[in-house]
Amino acid sequence: MVESGEGRSFKEFFAEGQYQTQAETLEVTPSHREVVIGIPKESTLSENRVAIVPNSIRTLVGYGFSVLVESGAGEASHFTDHQFSEAGAQVTKDRKQIFESSIVLKVTPPTLEELEMFTSDQVLISPLHIPTITEEFLHLLKKKKVNAFAMEYLRSSDGTYPIVRIMSEIAGMSIIQTASELLSFSNGGRGVLLGGVSGVPPAKVIILGAGVVGEFATKAALGLGASVRVFDNDVSKLMRIQKLVGQSLHTSTFNPVYLGYQMMSADVVIGAVHSATGRAPILVTEEMVSKMKPGAVIIDVSIDQGGCIETSEMTTLANPTFIKHDVIHFCVPNIPSKVPRTASVAISNITTTLLVKIGKAKSIENLIYNDAGLCNGIYAFKGCLTNEYLAKRFNLKYTSINLLLASDY
Repeated sequence: MVESGEGRSFKEFFAEGQYQTQAETLEVTPSHREVVIGIPKESTLSENRVAIVPNSIRTLVGYGFSVLVESGAGEASHFTDHQFSEAGAQVTKDRKQIFESSIVLKVTPPTLEELEMFTSDQVLISPLHIPTITEEFLHLLKKKKVNAFAMEYLRSSDGTYPIVRIMSEIAGMSIIQTASELLSFSNGGRGVLLGGVSGVPPAKVIILGAGVVGEFATKAALGLGASVRVFDNDVSKLMRIQKLVGQSLHTSTFNPVYLGYQMMSADVVIGAVHSATGRAPILVTEEMVSKMKPGAVIIDVSIDQGGCIETSEMTTLANPTFIKHDVIHFCVPNIPSKVPRTASVAISNITTTLLVKIGKAKSIENLIYNDAGLCNGIYAFKGCLTNEYLAKRFNLKYTSINLLLASDY
C-alpha cells in the first residue's frame, strides 16, 4: 500500500473531507447559451454554394453551437455529408428541422414554402435579391416575426460591406471570362477575341462603377489585352482604380451623352454599381442599348439590386442569357456560384465571425443596438419592416429599427 507522508494511504488522503460540510457556491451561468444553426440545401437560382463549409463548422462547434446541415447541401461545392459530419455537424434530411433552427443561414433568399416553416423570433441571414422579393414574401416574414438580415447590407467597422466585397472580387474576375465566352461566335456573339491580336484592335469594354467589381474586372480585362473604359461619379474612385491597376485608364463621370456615344462602339458593357440601402440606379437606358452593335454583350452585376441597365431582367445559371435589341444580356444575380467552392469558403469565413457575435450576445436586440454595421443589415424585426426602400416599394408600413430598439431599453 502506497502511503502519504503522514502514514495515510493516498486513497484515504484524497477521500478526506468528501462527506464534510462544504461552503455554498453560486451557480455560474455559462457565458454562451446553445444556439442551433440550420444550413439548408439551396433549391433556387441554380445555386451551387453552401453558406458554411466544414472547417468553419469546427470553429462554431468549438464555441458551443449546434449545427444542422441538410443532406447534400455541399455537394455542388464538393463538400460531402461525411465531411460535415466529421467536422461536428448533424446531417439530416429533415428540412423542417433545419428551418426551425435558432439561426437559418442561406446564400439565396428563402422561398415562400421555406418561409412557412419558420417560427417566431428566429434569425434569418441571407441575401435580399431585391428583384425576387414580393409583397407576399414580406407579409409572411412579418407574420412569422422573423428577424431578417440582408447579407449585402451588413457593414463592417471600417464602413465596407464584407460579403459584397468578397463576392465582388470573385464576380469581377469571373465576368471577364464570361464576357470572353459570350463574344465568341458559338455563343451568338460578334466573334471577337477580347484581347485582339497583332494588327487587329482589341475588344472595347465599358465598366460602369469603379468599386470592387469594377477594379477586379478592369484588372482581368487589361490582363487579357482588352481596351477598357471606366465610368463612375466619384472621381476619387476613378483615381484610386488607376493607381491600383498601375496604369492610366480612359475614365469618365456618368455623363449620359458621352456614355451613350461610347456604348455605340462597345463590345462589352459591365454594370457594377452598388446601392447601400435599396435599388441600384438606372445608368443605361433602353435607347442606349438599342444603338449598340449587334452581338455585343451586357453583363449586369447589379441585377441583385434591380440592375443598373434598363433592359436587364434577372436570369439564372441554368438559363443565363437573353437577347434584346440584338444585344446578349447576362443578368445572373449569383455569379460567384459559377465557382462555388471558392465562393463558399469566402462566404463562410465572414459568416462564421458574424455567427460567433450573435451567439455571444445576450440578445439579438443587444447585439444590433451596439453594432451599427449589423443594424444596417436588418430589414425585418419583430414583425416590422425596417428597410425604408422595401416599405416604399410595396407601400407598406415602415418602422425605424432605432425606434424599435429604443422601446426595448
